[in-house]
Amino acid sequence: MPVLTPARRLARRLLKGLVRFLVFCFTRTEVSGLENFPKKGPALVVMNHLGDADALIMLAFLPIFPEALAKIELYNFPVLGALMHAYGVIWVHRGQPDRRAIRAALEGLRAGKFVGVAPEGRESLSGGLEEGTEGAAFLAIKAGVPLVPVTITGTQNARLYGNMKRLRRTPVTLRVGKAFILPGQANRQGALREATRLIMEVLARQLPPEYRGVYSYVDGSLRLPRGER
Repeated sequence: MPVLTPARRLARRLLKGLVRFLVFCFTRTEVSGLENFPKKGPALVVMNHLGDADALIMLAFLPIFPEALAKIELYNFPVLGALMHAYGVIWVHRGQPDRRAIRAALEGLRAGKFVGVAPEGRESLSGGLEEGTEGAAFLAIKAGVPLVPVTITGTQNARLYGNMKRLRRTPVTLRVGKAFILPGQANRQGALREATRLIMEVLARQLPPEYRGVYSYVDGSLRLPRGER
């Protein structure tokens, strides 16, 4: 887990201010459900992943500085990589079990922090939800923490960047759902697969039908144990 030094605390506050300004300039973001966000951690913040701006939207409007997991490929991006390093993200090597990143995320949760993760593991190629990976379920069950579902619409790269070129602000929505807890144990056979399905179905229920992707079968309400915060 990146050490939260005074310099890093300052960097996070400055970055949040910059991000809020940029988000205001380039989007018209409608936010709902902030009253559902827990007043204190630990909690795992799970979100769908449509485009490059998702994490920025979340940082701009959520009342926290989440510990975030990010793909290591972004480290070498000019400016962006340096800013993410200054913020103190947890770098993840995708396509392989990254035990270092898992340990860092668990360390953060056990220290009472909010950790943000996209269960799909990458930006959606279809514009809708893709199959969830088991990392988020493993972290939540292993650390015994509630999950906070956050969904975003309107941030697809082609749409957002196209509007930026035309000097148009892109309509975006950010919705925070009620925290919930997962049943099961991380080492029980089939538990992670079932828990991952539940996480993705919760996200699907917060999204309009056209954003539900491979979880388009989801409809109605889903009863899960609620997280107490």
